Amino acid sequence: MGTVADSRVTANLLLFADSRLPAGGHAHSGGVERAVAAGAVRDMPTLEGFLRGRLATAGAQSAAIAAYACRSANDDPAPAFTCWHLLDAEVSARMSSPAQRSASRAQGRALLRVLVACWPDSVPVGLGDRPHHAVALGVGVGLAGGSPYAAALVAASASVSSPASAALRLMGFNPVEVTALIADLAEDIDRCAEAATHASDTGGPELLPSPTGLMLDVLAEDHARSEVKLFAS
Repeated sequence: MGTVADSRVTANLLLFADSRLPAGGHAHSGGVERAVAAGAVRDMPTLEGFLRGRLATAGAQSAAIAAYACRSANDDPAPAFTCWHLLDAEVSARMSSPAQRSASRAQGRALLRVLVACWPDSVPVGLGDRPHHAVALGVGVGLAGGSPYAAALVAASASVSSPASAALRLMGFNPVEVTALIADLAEDIDRCAEAATHASDTGGPELLPSPTGLMLDVLAEDHARSEVKLFAS
């Protein structure tokens, strides 16, 4: 049986998996909206292919960044961490699409507001006011008492669950089938989180992995130029 402290940590971590968390995730499709418009996502098999590809690229990258940010926040007892700007620069360098960077910072800023409301005296001041989403997520999991692996797991899971939710709204898929698809990805999500946690512990932020998802960049830029859209990205 877990302790009260363990239960509190678990409850805090569940906040980051709650769709009601006011962090702006519901306004972003992770590229699915443009993929649907292009005909690349049109049924459950193509949605599965999209989600698997996203997990292996953007998901793996976000998971490693979140794990690194969580470890950095936990290792530094001071609210300010002097090298947050280095991590921010490395994250930006891994996003060749300006639209992707903008979406990441928009979600990061929204999540930062939540973190400041929950832990007003503990959020590192060096984050600035528009951190990348994966960085803010990693810091938040650390503040909640979670481990780098927990941060990586939340990031990896979000990289497929959010686009899946967007696809459900866009295409009217059977919600039971979409939920089953996410469940089928559970082992892949876990492996992604484990690999990301290991990668985040091998050195400085410049050594973080940067798997490439060029089509996601193309979709993001096309979406930014689109005049008719349901999602911000």
